[in-house]
Amino acid sequence: MAEKESRLQAQIDDFLDSLAVDRGASAHTVASYRTDLLGLLPLFAEQGLESWDGLTDEMVVEWERSWDPGLSAATRQRRISSFRGLLKHRVKRGATLKAQLPSADGLRKPKALPKALPLEVLHRVLNSCDLDDPKGLRDRALFELIYGAGLRITEALSLPVAEVDLSQQALRIVGKRGKVRWVPLPAQTVDWLRRYLAESRPALTKPSTLTLIVSDRGKPMLRQVAYDRLERMAKAAGTEHHLSPHVLRHSYAVHLLEGGADLRAVQDLLGHSSIATTQVYTSLNLDEVKRRFKKAHPRA
Repeated sequence: MAEKESRLQAQIDDFLDSLAVDRGASAHTVASYRTDLLGLLPLFAEQGLESWDGLTDEMVVEWERSWDPGLSAATRQRRISSFRGLLKHRVKRGATLKAQLPSADGLRKPKALPKALPLEVLHRVLNSCDLDDPKGLRDRALFELIYGAGLRITEALSLPVAEVDLSQQALRIVGKRGKVRWVPLPAQTVDWLRRYLAESRPALTKPSTLTLIVSDRGKPMLRQVAYDRLERMAKAAGTEHHLSPHVLRHSYAVHLLEGGADLRAVQDLLGHSSIATTQVYTSLNLDEVKRRFKKAHPRA
């Protein structure tokens, strides 16, 4: 049994290596895939499977039957997506599969987009930091950065100091799949970053630390810590709005569009490879769409 699991895991490892190296997937994505795929091993090894190439439709059905009935649709879809990715990779390696690829049809639901924060709420949350504390000033700089540049949380936390050009008011971001983009910074964001670099960061870390944003112990900050810090700020500000770094990024995009920014420009700023992604991500309310239509259309 252990030998069969070892062979199956070797093929999983090959897929995960390709996912990280060839497709440029983030460490977070690779870790999620790894968790899902390693969970497959005991069941399929017990059924005598020695290679994913030999998977049968009956085995896939048995796998789906083994799930907890209370499993959410999102978790089911993620597991199927991970499994499909592995099997597609085997086909690219020249394998001929016996089984059809597992399908997530019927599980997909429209993504619930977070609402953009009203500016008054945004300012109240950002102003809740204790600026006399280096950690409070660090938090203010971090979330000013995410909102001011529309960054993903991973991009903000992995951003090296060397990629920040405050004299040019711009950042060099390496996003998903290694895609590089330059993002301009608002003057207010530049001011907060200057203050953080002068007053806060030296008190939290050593010069050898490369990342711009550091934890209380001077190391690169973890994603969950950033989420927790923002939740504390929201609570201190007394707001009932759901808040996360993603909401700040979404607010950045919506506020730009409402201010008249071109959709293609917003696509580039967000680092989206497809304009369709930006259209969904930055959906405006119907009243705003109507207002723009009447303003722009010659017959409206």
